[in-house]
This record gives sequence, C-alpha cells and structure tokens, in this order.
Amino acid sequence: MIELKGITRRFGKTVAVDGIDLTIETGEVCVLVGSSGCGKSTTLRMINRLLPRSSGEILVDGEDVNDIDPQALRLNMGYVIQSTGLFPHWTVARNIGLVPDLLKWPARRREQRVNELLTLLGLDPETDAARFPHQLSGGQAQRVGVARALAGDPNILLMDEPFGALDAITRELLQQEMLRIQKQLNKTTVFVTHDIDEALRLATRIAVMDQGQIIQHDTPEAILRQPASAFVENLLGRGDRGLKLLALRTVGEVMERHPEPRRPASDTTGLNEADSLRVALSAMVWENVTQLPVLSKAGSEVGIVKREQLLQVRP
Repeated sequence: MIELKGITRRFGKTVAVDGIDLTIETGEVCVLVGSSGCGKSTTLRMINRLLPRSSGEILVDGEDVNDIDPQALRLNMGYVIQSTGLFPHWTVARNIGLVPDLLKWPARRREQRVNELLTLLGLDPETDAARFPHQLSGGQAQRVGVARALAGDPNILLMDEPFGALDAITRELLQQEMLRIQKQLNKTTVFVTHDIDEALRLATRIAVMDQGQIIQHDTPEAILRQPASAFVENLLGRGDRGLKLLALRTVGEVMERHPEPRRPASDTTGLNEADSLRVALSAMVWENVTQLPVLSKAGSEVGIVKREQLLQVRP
C-alpha cells in the first residue's frame, strides 16, 4: 500500500529524516516509535504531503504521491492528531461529516455515516451528534477525531500521537477501541508514538527510529526477542521485556479448553480469553494460585490456564 524509498527531509542544514526505506502492506498497522525529534512525525507528514520530501520516492498503490492531486490524496487518507483539530464552532456531526461533504455525498448518506461512526466509537448519536467540542471530555473529543478521519472511508489512516495528551485510563480505553476497530475495518494505518508499550500493543509491525533513520523494522514479538541494537533494547526496557512479551499473547491461545462449559466456583477469580498472558500472570500472583479458570461472556467456565504455560512463552 505505501512504499518509502530513500526518503530524506532537510530543514536547512538539519537532516530530520535520513534516507529511509519502508514498506507498509495493505491492512497493516505500522507504528513509528522513537524518542522526540527522531523524525517519526516528519515521516508521517510526508506521506500525505503536509511536508514535502527533500529526496526519494513515496508511493501509494504504486503511484508517486507527487503525481497525485494533494486534495485527492488527503481525502483518501484519514488524519488524526493529538489535539484533535476539531472546529470549535461546529457540532460533532458537522465535524465528522466534513470529508463526506467535500466528497459531495448526499445529506442522507452523510447523516447515516456520522451515526454509524458515532456508534462504532462508543458515542451516542442521539445525544452527542449535536454537541460542540468544548462540551466533550478529552477522550470523547479524540474519539470524534478518529471518527472524522474514518468518515470518508479512506484506504489509509495516519495517526500522529493521537492519545498522547490523554490520561492513562482513557488512553488504554482508546487503544482497546483502536484494536477493535482495526479488526472490523482492516485499514492500512501509520501510527506515531513515543510510547513503546503503545507501539507493542497496537502494531502489526514496528519501525524504530533514531536520529532520522530506521534502526529496526519488524513484528513486536521479533523486536522483543531480538532487538537490533543497544538503543532498541533500552527503548524496550531491559527489566520487563518478558512481561512485554506476555502482553502480546492472549489467554485463549494457550488455555486448556474444557470439552463442555462448566459452572465456575463462586469464589474464583476468572480470566477472559481475550486477556493477555501478562494479565493472567498478574492475577495468579495476586491470588497466589498456579492456575485460573477462563470464563465465557455468559460466565461459564470454558477452560483453565496454568502458570507453567505462561512461563513457556519466553525468548
């Protein structure tokens, strides 16, 4: 879907991005991660031509972005930023409907799309559509920003530290929403963050950047197991790489499934299949047990997960 070939961006004598090569496949979530000033946001903004490149090629579906009309290019790329960029004097519905309006969609289709996206993002079309940005919480405003980026059903979603200004609880909730939405929509996404835990959680593949260069580009698990340099290892955190690895796998992947659902013991803490192995290990330590039941949404016990199974998931 997206190819960067030898991309360089200079600001005067300063080289912000230094000859990088990067391929992002269709439906992939590529997270650019690194410390402040490493060139990740600059790289993102060259994809939709908010910043011109100094040299190299950027291809979308095999076509150089410089050969595409800038407005047509950006209408096919949803763009989400940390500050949301919502128009304060427009309602939520009008903010979300901006791109469909530019695309000349009929009013009825725009309204249906707005309501569909509000529902998708966990907002209420009946009450939230008519509100203004100042009437929203930070998390709600960021959800509206994501909805607006998705409104024209773009093939590509660009997200520049969208959750960076939110508190930890809201940030985690929105990360969960992003994972859920990605499963449904399968958008090709480029996501910028300085938070390695966020990168590991959301990414199909991670591009670690330092001083304008890509140091390593691989799956979260591969990067955790084999960091390419001391810089990558330090970024990951040497002390809890094992726990980060456990966070990539779910209880459902390793559990022993019962032939038939059972009634759980009333005093037992249960896990869900979607819980990470890190959550499972934490629960076992807290409960001082060596195994825990896995419960269905209906509350039935469908299996068990053992501590020894968790300890086998290691580099």
